[in-house]
Amino acid sequence: MTRGVFIAFEGGEGAGKSTQARLLAQALAERGIAAELTREPGGTPGAEAIRDLLLDPAGAGWEPRAEALLFAAARSDHVERRIRPALEAGRWVICDRFIDSTRAYQGGGGGLSDGDIMALHEVGSGGLLPDLTVLLSLPADDAAERLAARDVDGSDRIGGREMKYHARVAARFTQIAADEPERFAVIDGSGSADTVHARILQVIEPLLEGRA
Repeated sequence: MTRGVFIAFEGGEGAGKSTQARLLAQALAERGIAAELTREPGGTPGAEAIRDLLLDPAGAGWEPRAEALLFAAARSDHVERRIRPALEAGRWVICDRFIDSTRAYQGGGGGLSDGDIMALHEVGSGGLLPDLTVLLSLPADDAAERLAARDVDGSDRIGGREMKYHARVAARFTQIAADEPERFAVIDGSGSADTVHARILQVIEPLLEGRA
């Protein structure tokens, strides 16, 4: 059986990852391609429980090392129970965030070394990487406007951090994509959801050949 394809969506707050992941899963379904739509942290009952610990704005909060450990634990369960079984069964996996978010947020934003983060990922998830990572790029002002419309009841614990933190996150995403161009597609996230979706389909098309 042909292994499935693993695609992750990455980017800062308000970039449109969740919307674009959903639109891609719908487009694949229309082509008769089975796909798992999932997210991080989360995707399994155990990982969703850890998500609540990490993101609850009323929670105690965690320092960057503890955050990285919690993300690694959630991802390990997610990979073991859902992502790898789906890929081995020939299904596509479309994930809203994966390891590169930890590298950007706890690494770029929180100051942890990339080597330490990837060592945790090797232990927890066998070093699994997406076949393609779609990085949605959006100017900070546009992202802030989207967040104001989306988060009318407040942001989660990480999303609500100061702008300097998110600037470091954005810079780290850009650097990771530049360092690993064979795995990344950087997509302009501005414009309507349908416009951005069309841009994404252009870069996905080579992966679709022979699979529909």
